[in-house]
Formats: sequence, structure tokens, C-alpha cells
Amino acid sequence: MLIEELVELVKRIQDQQAEAQVIEVKAAHRGCPARLYDTLSGFANQDAGGTIVFGLEEESGFACTGVYDLQDLQKKVTEQCNQMEPPVRGLFTFTKFQGKSVAAVEIPAVDVAERPCYYRGKGKVKGSYIRVGDADLPMTDYEIYSYEAFRRHVRDDEREVERARIELLDRDRLEEYLRGRKKERPQFARMPKKMMYEMLNITKNGIPTLAALINFGIYPQGLYPQYGITAIAVSGYEIGEVDKDDARFLDNKRIEGTLDEMVEEAVAFCKRNMKVKTIIQPDTGRRADKTEYPVNAIREAVLNALIHRDYSVHTEGTPIQLNLFRDRLELHSPGTLYGRMTVEQLGVARPDLRNPALAVMAESLTGAENRYSGIPTIRREMAKFGLPAPRFENRRNEFVVTLYNEIYSDDNFRRDVVYTESYPVYSEVREPALVYMGAAPGSILRPVPPVYPAVRKDPVQSILEFCREPKSRGEIAAMLGIKTNFYVMEKYVAPLVAEHRLALTIPEKPKSKFQRYYTVE
Repeated sequence: MLIEELVELVKRIQDQQAEAQVIEVKAAHRGCPARLYDTLSGFANQDAGGTIVFGLEEESGFACTGVYDLQDLQKKVTEQCNQMEPPVRGLFTFTKFQGKSVAAVEIPAVDVAERPCYYRGKGKVKGSYIRVGDADLPMTDYEIYSYEAFRRHVRDDEREVERARIELLDRDRLEEYLRGRKKERPQFARMPKKMMYEMLNITKNGIPTLAALINFGIYPQGLYPQYGITAIAVSGYEIGEVDKDDARFLDNKRIEGTLDEMVEEAVAFCKRNMKVKTIIQPDTGRRADKTEYPVNAIREAVLNALIHRDYSVHTEGTPIQLNLFRDRLELHSPGTLYGRMTVEQLGVARPDLRNPALAVMAESLTGAENRYSGIPTIRREMAKFGLPAPRFENRRNEFVVTLYNEIYSDDNFRRDVVYTESYPVYSEVREPALVYMGAAPGSILRPVPPVYPAVRKDPVQSILEFCREPKSRGEIAAMLGIKTNFYVMEKYVAPLVAEHRLALTIPEKPKSKFQRYYTVE
């Protein structure tokens, strides 16, 4: 970090009156903070690393209180860095600000294969932290296990299912799968059947594997009740909203069976609950039906969720969730992205496979290409339908794919103008349809083209630019031209906070009426 950059960083912290996902402030005018290991661990365990700024006091409105002794501070911080496993190598920068010394130490990210970085004095379980907003939280057992599994190449899909027997697998489907492998590899046909099972990861030490149970099991959920999909369709924009008859769900189904059966049933559920638009081709006069979402995109998203979800013991009680809302489809898959993969690399880089045996079997049984083409297919299909780009979120302990329909587009929150005999009536609506209000019985209603609010094409980018200065929920909603604060929070603000693109000015009280949100630079 250059000295000029440190000065600008201090100014920005004071201006925003807040820390951030990659910024931690420590007062050091009376001595070196005794406990830095939680922040060192949190920064080292996130891909972006982080910077600790010494010399500002948060309790005093981030006033510059200075550093007691730059040389001694550097020595003592380095000692704490060396108490981490693996050791942290911080990069120091010093300067003067408002006549007082300030310092910054940049903490680089530890390679994924070496995570979690933890404080040796407390051990891996209690000394590992993860950065969430501007807080350093203890890692869960699952988060620690995820790093361990990647480093040790643990394959949960190949683990033995102790309660399973070969009789629990569908013999006909299994034989058909074996015939396909024999046809592809004639030499393979010479092996005894038991050895074939072991080579194809169908069994391990004579016991069926989890991959085999999920792909060939007669009833996989008999042993793992939550290794399925819970699917719901609601009339509104969030779970909990009801329709005019106070019904919470338009459709609600638990989807079970083998992997390929669950894919087909999930797609059928979506087809059953999707709107279908009839289009007359102007050239030929032929009728064509267009579904609310591209079916191929849905299929790829469900396949990806089933093939790449975490199947460890830590997620045995968590099913995949498929939620159909009025303006979007969400698919929640247990487990974060595996290994070194980031959201930005999806569909571009070749990922590490979390469940290679299960993926190979699914390739034969479902037609899944297993060629890293799923994400590009989803993006391409959504673009072909003229819909917004899909959203991929790597949240804490889950991966979420969101597909948006036409209601979500910019004319979603438009101001419709409707003329009656005497006066115009304005009504904000959440769908592209005119609302007729205030008309006397027998009035002749003459709709005119809608007038759109002055909101940018990309609401997310609008929010990020607007929140360079901390803003409240109401201010953000007003900027977007939306009256419902709750909807703005659920639709935009909460996801941006989860992605660490927005941060809270009062993180310890997330529901405070004084809460403000600011963009993480």
C-alpha cells in the first residue's frame, strides 16, 4: 500500500463512519491491541484478505488518536502473526495523518489448500474465524470440515453407506449401466462383477457407496430422508406472503427418488407452476408457447444442485430448496462452492469436482455433459429468452442460483397511468399490467402508455452508487421508486450484504431503526 493510499483509506473510514468486509480499525495510542488473532484469521481465510488500520478509535467516531510507537507496534503485531497457523505475513505501511502516526498492515489471503488459518493458542476448532461484514465470527464445524475435505481430497460421494446392501439398488438399472461401460471398454468386461462394482465406485469394500445409492437406489430417501428437494410455489415475492384466500403455498411438494428422477420431477413441478405465454409468429401465423423460464436453464440448475451439493454428514439434514416466487425462481443447494472456485470463475474456469463418482454416474443416467457447460447453458438460455442474467451467490453454507422472469425487469416497478372520464389515477404495480382505480361505475377507461420511474437499468448498481454514503432502508427504497421497504430489503439489500458488497453501520444491531448501509469499496 502506498502512503497516499493509506491517507485516502483513513479519510474514507472517517467519512463512512464504519469498518468493512476488508477493513478493521484498531486504536493503538495506549499500546498494541492484545488480541488480533480473530481478525488475522478472518482476513487470512477470505479470498480478498484484509487491512488492519491502527491509530483510529471507533468509539470516538473514528477520530485519529495516533499510534503509541510505530516500531514497537510492528514488532508486537508480527509476533501475533507468527502465532497463527500457517503464519501470517503482514505488509506494513506508516504515515502521518492530522499530525499523528497511523499504520496499516495488509493481511494476505492464505491459499485454500492451507485454510483454515487459525490461532495456535486456541487450536483449529476454537481459533478459526471467518469475516462476515465487519465482524470476525468463529467458524462452524462444517466450515472447518469444508477446507479439510478439499485439502485431504475427501470424497463424500464415495463413502460407504453402512446400512445399505446391494439389494437396495435397482438391479435392472445397474445392469444397464454395466453394459454401457463394458461396451465402451471391452477389456473391462473380463473383470468379475464384484471388481467392476469396486472400480466404478458402486461399492466400496462390498458395501454400496452414497453415489450408487443416489443414482441406483430403489428408494434413497429411506436411508437419507433429506437428500431430496423441497419445492414450493408462492403467490407473492417472499415466503410467508399469502394470496387472497390466505393460502401460503400455491403448490408444495417433497421431491424424492434417484438423481435423474428428482431432476425430471423438479422440472415438472416448475412447468406446472410456470406461466405460459402464447405467441403468434407474425411471418407464419403459427402459434408457439413460451414458458416463463427456459426449461433447459431450469434443468441445468437442478442438475448442478444435485450433482455438486455437499453430501457430507454435516448436511445430511438439509435438502435442496426450490422456491418459485412471482418474479423469480431460487434454488438453494447445501454447501458453498468447492475448492478454489469463485463466483466470478463460474462457467469460465475448470472447477474441482466435489462428487466425481456421482457426476460420472449422472452423466450416463441423465445425459448431463459433465463438461463444465451447465453455467454457460443457463446464461445462454436466459439471454435467449430476453430475461435478466442469472444470479449466482456463494452464501455462508449454501450456494444459491436465482432466475428472474419478465416481472423482475425494469418495467416491474413502473408507474401506470390510467385515465377515467375526469382525472388520471396513478398506481404502482409489481407486474406489467395496467391497474384501473378510481373509476365511477360505467366509466370509459382509456389507458395510456406507462411512464417509467427514473431508475437506472441495473438497480443493484444504482444501490451501490447511491450507498457510497451510508443510507437508510427508506432512502434506498425512495431512490428506487419502491414504496415497500421490506421488499427492497429482501430483494436487493440483504443479498448485497450477504455478498459483502454492502455493509452495516451498526452490525451488532442489524434491525436497528438507525441502521444505515454503505458500499464496500
